Parts: sequence; structure tokens; C-alpha cells
Amino acid sequence: MSITSKPTQIDVRGPRFGAWITTVVLGVVLITGWWPLLAAQAVVFGIGAFAGLSRAPYGLVFRYLVAPRLGPVREREDAAPPRFAQGVGLAFAVIGVVGYATGLTALGLVATALALVAALLNAAVGFCLGCEMYLLLNRTKTIVGATR
Repeated sequence: MSITSKPTQIDVRGPRFGAWITTVVLGVVLITGWWPLLAAQAVVFGIGAFAGLSRAPYGLVFRYLVAPRLGPVREREDAAPPRFAQGVGLAFAVIGVVGYATGLTALGLVATALALVAALLNAAVGFCLGCEMYLLLNRTKTIVGATR
């Protein structure tokens, strides 16, 4: 993306839809301890973080199956904060997978539970922790850059 191009805008309903699916997946992982499902969720997070939300599996389901039934888009947001949030989710999922796979079950449980809390907050009330982290880091970067 060049400096003069506009940021990619996405339908705000898409990430919340994905957060609901993520909440269910992470809840199942916590209940069952089945880390291969967490590894699959890590792949979903990775695609969202590196290829973009519109290419992630939950984004594709939203775009082709859900969005056409919802009516016109009323609100859009910059895709960068939710993409960053997917990267944060990826980090927690990978830590969880490593924990479960190596027998450090407590590490797997804690990492998965923290990711679940973040997904549920986004799904239920639209508060995206990873997005807020992105905005805070950008503000800090801007402030630090302005003082040099």
C-alpha cells in the first residue's frame, strides 16, 4: 500500500461474526483440551493476519453466505486494527498449541482462555482488545516520532 492510497475498509459486522465462531472454537478447545483444533484456529488467525480478513475462512463465510442476507453495509472500519488483532490471536493460539502439545497443559489452558476472553468481548459487545492495542501502539509511535 502506498502512502497516498486509502486504507482498506471492511464491514464492521465481519470481524464480529468471525469472533463468534472463534469463541465457539476456543470454548470447545478449553472443554476438550483437543489442541489440533487450536492449531486449526491458529491457521485461521494466521491467514487473517497475513493475507487479510477477506481471505480468512471466517471472512469468506461472512462475505458469501452471511453478508448478502444482512442488507447494505452501514458502517465500515479500517482493516488494519482487526488484522493486527488476528496476529495477537495467532500468538496466543501458538502459545496454547505449544503448551498443550508439550504437556504444559496449564500454559495451553491460560493462553486459550485469554484468547477466548478477547474473542468473546469482540463478539458480544464489539470491544476488540487487539484493535485497541493496535491503536495504542500507533498513538505511542506517533508521540515518540513527534518528539524526535
